[in-house]
Amino acid sequence: MSKELLFEIGTEEIPAEFLPRTLKDMEEIIRKEFANLRIGHGDVKTLATPRRLVLFVYKVAAMQEDQVIEKLGPAKRVAFDDKGNPTPAALGFARGQGLDISELKTVTTDKGEYLLARKKTKGGETKDLLPAVLTRFITSIPFPKSMRWMNLDIRFVRPIHWIVALFGGEIVPFKVENIESGDRTCGHRFMHPRPFKVRSIKDYLAKTRKAYVIVDPEERKKIILEQAEQAAAGLGGKLLRDEELLEEVTFLVEYPSAVVGNFDKDYLKLPKDVLTATMMEHQRYFPVVDGTGKLLPHFIAINNTLARDPSVVARGNEKVIRARLADAKFFFEADQKVPLEKHFEKLRKVVFHSMLGTSYDKVMRFRELAAYITKRINPALKDTVDRAAYLAKADIETQMIYEFPELQGIMGREYALIQGENPVVAKAIYEHYLPTQAGGELPETDEGAIVSIADKLDTIVGFFGVNQIPTGTADPYGLRRQALGILNIILHRNYRLDLADLIDRSMAILGTKIRRPPAETKRDVLDFFRGRLENQFISQGHPYDVVDAVLTLGVSDIGKALKKIEAVENIKGHPDFEPLAIAFKRVVNIIKGFKDGSVDPSLFETDVERNLHKACLDLKGKIESLVERDDYREAMTHLVTLRKPVDSFFEGVLVMEPDEKVRFNRLSLLEAIAKLFYRIADFSKIVTEKQAQG
Repeated sequence: MSKELLFEIGTEEIPAEFLPRTLKDMEEIIRKEFANLRIGHGDVKTLATPRRLVLFVYKVAAMQEDQVIEKLGPAKRVAFDDKGNPTPAALGFARGQGLDISELKTVTTDKGEYLLARKKTKGGETKDLLPAVLTRFITSIPFPKSMRWMNLDIRFVRPIHWIVALFGGEIVPFKVENIESGDRTCGHRFMHPRPFKVRSIKDYLAKTRKAYVIVDPEERKKIILEQAEQAAAGLGGKLLRDEELLEEVTFLVEYPSAVVGNFDKDYLKLPKDVLTATMMEHQRYFPVVDGTGKLLPHFIAINNTLARDPSVVARGNEKVIRARLADAKFFFEADQKVPLEKHFEKLRKVVFHSMLGTSYDKVMRFRELAAYITKRINPALKDTVDRAAYLAKADIETQMIYEFPELQGIMGREYALIQGENPVVAKAIYEHYLPTQAGGELPETDEGAIVSIADKLDTIVGFFGVNQIPTGTADPYGLRRQALGILNIILHRNYRLDLADLIDRSMAILGTKIRRPPAETKRDVLDFFRGRLENQFISQGHPYDVVDAVLTLGVSDIGKALKKIEAVENIKGHPDFEPLAIAFKRVVNIIKGFKDGSVDPSLFETDVERNLHKACLDLKGKIESLVERDDYREAMTHLVTLRKPVDSFFEGVLVMEPDEKVRFNRLSLLEAIAKLFYRIADFSKIVTEKQAQG
């Protein structure tokens, strides 16, 4: 027999940005709780509005599953004496397990016969376990920020006002601080504030809907989109759709209602990004565009109530947006009166970080680093890269960015174009902030890409140099995002850059600001990049062992690393590859700690040594030439041919020969073989089928 569980936590308004993650956490917590308690169940559904967190669990078993616990006791030979009587060891074991000696079993193991206690624990009733489960559930939900209220000890995202807990229609009785569970919920704060009883999930959904609450966020999202698109079409345009805004608005309302607003056409002279930031970022309005994507002087606002007179609501929204746009127009016009160079000079007074100097200092550092990178990519870009780096952060000190910080780079581009800068420089000013998020837009120009790499690398090396390193989930300076940005730019544009060399150069530019030992800083930064690169390659579907095998040898040249991974991955299906990988592991184990050997052919005693040495010499030049041309796939096809001479070598000789000279010579030969493989990867990291099965 099974029953449904309906659980609701009624609160004050929860920040919209918290809720998507909270829904996932809620499902994970309840699934773990039921699994730990052996309570079977069907589907789990989590829902939320700004004022409530809701949990539905269908087909919850009325009883826990029975549990059988087995525990080994003493060996049979010490559990009974020669006459078959139980010894104190056996009696003590039985007593400790709460069993009579006659209830113990004897089992045969690899080590012989042992006593076994087998106890069956009958499952309890789910309804008796739920009060503790739901109490833990409430206190286990993680939030970015929690709070206390009144004089209570509990911490939660917002004060709790009511709790609904029904199992099979019956109240699950428990109390959290001063809040008792029950069967009464509340409707919309303004349109139906009175509490009412619910009996089941179906009853709950029907009654909350009548009380102007759409509990399911997916349904609210659909309603918002349909209403907004219909309203935009009525204006002769279409909605400028933004998924992040759509999700945020979904969790800002319980009962969505679209209202159309307008603003003066004169404001369309402002840059599009200023208008969209004003509407979307600051007011949570949806802009309206024509068929070409050009903004129209309209917007769609999503209200949390049904307006008696929509025109009154529209006028209120229009008044707000009018004031915001008037401010933006004033800032935009005032900023243009000051050249970007003068704005840049103001950065001398802006502290970037107490240990890393001002924003002016930072610009001068990554400007120098950008020049260094330019020499390696395209020296002809020297002037445009330098100008872009010089002006990259100038807009920070404009009035527009003070009011709209999310427009950094965008306004720099706009002001640069207005003031007659080279369009390539203007675009690079914008692009140097890219990518702004995982999978986000990447720079389209070399100038933008170079300045972006230089800026981000200066930040990463600088913070590592002053020991401000990300730990766990804490990354206050966004170093992980910036490292991924560098990696993606390099891979996307196929730059041949030596990351280790760039780190050295960045540390040299930072100079005395680096407070940790340079070698230690460099090692940690490279490890940091390796971790990001490893995660990225694995998430793209490359086998983890192949990624590890390549990246273990270094991440200086990211483009080469990817090509090596693809080459090893491609050859993995070759019939000789796995035996060769196993043989290589043996080679690595034997030569561990051995280095700088020199092969003397005159000391060879067998043909298998001579054959392996000849195969190594024949391949060395080919492998080095192919590696130099980045043709790792062809290099791998040649390396696979070593399988037979390597196998014959191990079958035909004793590597650790008592004769010291012969032993040294054989180890040197194996070291030479290993060095060929290390030109591509550390094949000892490859997981063979035998290992996977073991």
